[in-house]
Amino acid sequence: MNVKMILGDKGTDVLTIDSSNKLSDAIAVLENRSVGILVTTSPEEPMAGVISERDVVRALSNHGAPALERPISDFMSSNPVTITNETTVVEAMEIMTEKRIRHLPVIDEGKICGLVSIGDVVKRRIMDTEAEAEALKSYIVTG
Repeated sequence: MNVKMILGDKGTDVLTIDSSNKLSDAIAVLENRSVGILVTTSPEEPMAGVISERDVVRALSNHGAPALERPISDFMSSNPVTITNETTVVEAMEIMTEKRIRHLPVIDEGKICGLVSIGDVVKRRIMDTEAEAEALKSYIVTG
């Protein structure tokens, strides 16, 4: 199973925000849209980086309330780890575990085509495991 199947189920919508916007703007979008990450853009780059809930917490912890008025570019993760549509679900899970990240942008032909979260990956693994168990049960019963 690959990431393309996850995106087929959940969709390919990617929320973006300009990296010159204030950190408080990113927080508002994260909260209003109930997401954990935004892709950041700039005039030069369609994907300048990402800003995650963890990045926000780190910014506030290190800089306090004044961070809210600073640009997202001061706190975003530039050059995030990415995967492709053909990355397997197991590979995505391994990357997330090894790098200790919860979201991976999916790149296809040089463009972002979706985001997968650790929740998406775990859900898919559970579905695959349940399907395998059912197939084995059926095989055992029918011989």
